[in-house]
This record gives sequence, C-alpha cells and structure tokens, in this order.
Amino acid sequence: MNVNVPQTVELLNGVLMPKLGLGVWRSQEGEETENAVAAALKAGYRLIDTASLYENEASVGRAVRASGLPRDQVFVTTKMWNNEQGYDETLKAFERSMERLKLDYVDLYLVHWPVPGKYKTTYRALEKLYEVGKVRAIGVSNFLEHHLEDLMGSCRIKPMVNQVEMHPLLTRKPLLEFCKREGIQVESWRPLMKGGLDLPLLRELADKYGKTPAQIVIRWHLQLGVVTIPKSVHADRIRENGQVFDFRLSREDMERIDALNEDHRFGADPDHVDF
Repeated sequence: MNVNVPQTVELLNGVLMPKLGLGVWRSQEGEETENAVAAALKAGYRLIDTASLYENEASVGRAVRASGLPRDQVFVTTKMWNNEQGYDETLKAFERSMERLKLDYVDLYLVHWPVPGKYKTTYRALEKLYEVGKVRAIGVSNFLEHHLEDLMGSCRIKPMVNQVEMHPLLTRKPLLEFCKREGIQVESWRPLMKGGLDLPLLRELADKYGKTPAQIVIRWHLQLGVVTIPKSVHADRIRENGQVFDFRLSREDMERIDALNEDHRFGADPDHVDF
C-alpha cells in the first residue's frame, strides 16, 4: 500500500510542501541512507529532510537522482550547521551542501539553530539564496517566539517554515499558535519521541483505530496542521509510518493526546545554544 502523499501545505510564497516526509538524522552515509530514501520515495513520500550536520547529504542526493522521479516531485530540505553560520560562511556552506547533494536547487534551506549574534546575518544569506533562485523556500529551525520576533523585526522575507521538536510530550501550543498567526508553517522533528511510544493512551487509541501508536502520533501532527518527518531506516516501518491518510482522530482523542504534554524535551533548549 503506497502512501497517499501528494498531500501538501502551501507556504507563504505559494510553494507546496508535502505534509509527511522522511528524516535522516543519524542515518549512516552510504547504503543505509540511500536505501531509506529509496524506500520512502517508493512508498510515496515526497519530502526528504537532511542537514550538513547529518553527513549524509551525498547519499540523499544519490537516492533522489536514482529514483527516476522528476526533480520537481521531490522536496529536499537541508540546513547549515552552527559553525557555518554568518553571511559569507552560510553562502559557502550552501555551496558545500550543493556539491554533496549534486542537485540543481534545494527546495527548503533552514537556519539549523538560533545561534546568538549570528542568526540574523545567516538569515540574510538565505534571503540572498532565495532571491537568486537557488532555493525555493527559506526558514528556520528550533526558533522560539522571541527568536522569530527578533528576526522578523529586520528580515525582508518572512521565514516560511519553523522546524522544531514537537510531540505529545512537548506540544508547543503557544509556539504553534504564534506561527499560525504569522503564516509560518510548523514542521516537527523527533515526532515519535525517540521511539518512546509505549504510553497507555497511545496503546488504547492504536487499538481503537486499528493503527500503531506511531501512526496515531503522526496523524495527530497532521491534524494539527504540522508537517512531520519521522525518521526510520527500515523499509517496512517507513511504509507503515506513511499509512496515516485513511483515518481521522476525533476531536476528543486529539485533546486527550494534547493533555499528555509535559513540556519534555529530548533535544536541546533553543535558548541555550552552546554547540
């Protein structure tokens, strides 16, 4: 069963972004990443998310090219790492990413973390890349409300996406509402809580809907209007994670999942970026 993923959201500039994608954080460069991306594209996924830090951009590029899909049917995201931030440094980092990806353009380029004193000049470089047509959309990752307000106070092009850690234990409701008001698309990383899905409510809902706990959580993200990029290197799990467009959670069940929130992070606090 293929994923029904010509399902998209429209970004501020009219670019269509798939609602569901594959994350490749900690997927090994080489066969592991290439096989995961190939499995995702075969299953119908059309969004692949990588980054300079992940050290697997070359594998992502090879798998996209080998898929036989037209380039405009695969949405590729990458990001510069924190030690590559700054205006000139970001432009150079982007070229290095392009050399590894070996693609003509990137669909979405993100500032990976809000490095104090650098993210504004870094974002100016993204605006330049966007204006010359090297990227189709630009945005940020791990930005909180105050980072976004600070950036939007001086930027010429509003961020189109904010990719953040989000899951049932970290629901990010205030940030989600802020981004919705501003027209910034929220995208979730680590949506499956590092596999920590063995929660009584998720097991109950999985039984109720005839789905897996992972599928319940992915569906919850989608119904919130959040793009999500669960990571896996297993073809069967990738296919399974994509089978989420044939059911809908009730409002009550959405609210019950919301109530799991503990403001618990598995990743770093964006207010303390010292890496």
